[in-house]
Amino acid sequence: MKKIYSLLLLFVASFSFGQTIYSENMGTPTGTTLIPAYSTGTAPATFQNSTPIVYSGSGDVRATSASNTYSGASGGGNVYLAATAGKYFQIDGINTSAYTSANIQMSFGYLTALFATVQVVVEYSTNASTATPTWTAIPFTNNTSASWALVSIPGGILPSSSTLSLRFSEGAILGQIRIDDVKVINFNPACTFVFGAPTTACDAVTPAIDTYTATIPYTGAGGGGYTVTSTSGSVGGDNPNTVVAGNIIVSNITEGTSVTLNVTKGVCIYSLTVTGPDCKIVNTLPFADSFPYAVGSSLGASQNWQNINSGDNIIASAGSLNYTGFTSSGNSETFSGAGIDCFTPYTDTTTGTIYASFIMNVTDMTNVTGATASTYFASLTSATQAYKSRLFLNKTGATTYQFGLDGASTTTNLDTTTRNVGDVIFVVMGYDFSNSTISAWINPNLSTFNAATPPTLSQVQTTPIADLGGFIFRQDAAGTTPTMIVDELRISTTTAQLLSVNQNNAITGLKVYPNPVSNGTLFITSDSNSEKSIVIFDVLGKQVLNTKTATSSVNVSGLNAGIYLVKITEEGNTAVRKIVIQ
Repeated sequence: MKKIYSLLLLFVASFSFGQTIYSENMGTPTGTTLIPAYSTGTAPATFQNSTPIVYSGSGDVRATSASNTYSGASGGGNVYLAATAGKYFQIDGINTSAYTSANIQMSFGYLTALFATVQVVVEYSTNASTATPTWTAIPFTNNTSASWALVSIPGGILPSSSTLSLRFSEGAILGQIRIDDVKVINFNPACTFVFGAPTTACDAVTPAIDTYTATIPYTGAGGGGYTVTSTSGSVGGDNPNTVVAGNIIVSNITEGTSVTLNVTKGVCIYSLTVTGPDCKIVNTLPFADSFPYAVGSSLGASQNWQNINSGDNIIASAGSLNYTGFTSSGNSETFSGAGIDCFTPYTDTTTGTIYASFIMNVTDMTNVTGATASTYFASLTSATQAYKSRLFLNKTGATTYQFGLDGASTTTNLDTTTRNVGDVIFVVMGYDFSNSTISAWINPNLSTFNAATPPTLSQVQTTPIADLGGFIFRQDAAGTTPTMIVDELRISTTTAQLLSVNQNNAITGLKVYPNPVSNGTLFITSDSNSEKSIVIFDVLGKQVLNTKTATSSVNVSGLNAGIYLVKITEEGNTAVRKIVIQ
């Protein structure tokens, strides 16, 4: 599995007792990149530091297996040393000359695949640029777990030097090693202020852009002289100048925006970055997304979806995919290789059956390495983003593949039919809680499809799925996920609902006019002219109008000029139309 997800709030705090001399979180690579090439890349796909800091080595930087289990884990890229003799990562140009060796401390995030036997070798040098450099081993407590750990090096080991270098390399026993969040700080015993773990709370959860409040506990203050600032929002709560232990509260921060809190007192500098939550709605069922978002925009930036890791975005592409018996609208989404996974939550369901359908087209497989490769790219998940039913692509040739279905991260449950690059495929995934069976229907006849239609693939789950409350589109790795387009996601509890929200002509005699709208009034009529629910979204998926009308007119004078998607529901039938307001 490429990525590990955590619902815990990640925060990055400087050492609470001193000054940061050097800090590196490895940036966020768009794919596996060798260290020399990565050091010349463009932010954020490069190292944080530039001249006089120099990076070298024979390892590479990856976004897979992101750091996540220690306080301050950045969760972006990490340096990877394969199980090959001589692999190393070197950092030159760190200047600690202004500090006493006894006060210089170091830390780094560390993951080793064979944690019981394989450990990285960590060394420092003050003459690494010479022909015969001297390297001194840095002792540290080994990582004895299969999870990321934060290694701390106490004062008195690293020297005071204007030419300090650090090197991480393979030891005598080879194994896969990952390094992240390297930091060197100056310890000051007089600095006693300590941050606690922050929490966040959305002030509201609406289809609009919301705000949140961050609460940051602290101890060890008092004595006066503290200055508290924040990069966003309004600072309030307890005052460290008068309250020894309390809570600093930062309010009115825009959702999705990380905020950095800075507390200073003389030479003592404390910084803490809180990752901003996405205050996004849980979609009600049946749920339909035609991806009517601006071309080039991030799917995770819309109000229906969340980015749940790092890397390149799943982005909106122009036009729709078309399938017999289905009327598409809006745009579509495209992704390839490694990068961000996008999650959309819906009403948590524990009984009956959940269905999800979408149209897809694998457009290019040249990046998929090896004669065969398999990856899962779409999944029904629990409300907490745990994978439950996974749809796989299994490469069978240069331009051919099979579908697979499983609850696990690998599968041999493969469809015997071979698909081709360029084929437009309609997929339905389902889970029946009553018999614990996951199913997939590939290219069903939509005019006859129902719950009794035999699935293309199915599998009884040994451990029944307790709940389903989310759907994920997943980018695996640079060499496994082909370039593909996905479109027209639908999620429902019955096939009738699934297909009814599929049809944009489900409302008989529906007319939406004028288009473009120039006078502030939109007219919507149908054969029955019953009461209609009207919801209008902008190109980013933000809901801008929600109303009901028993007449044919809808007042849209409050909307800015632009392109909008209108969702119309009448007597249980739903249709979607694109309009332009001038």
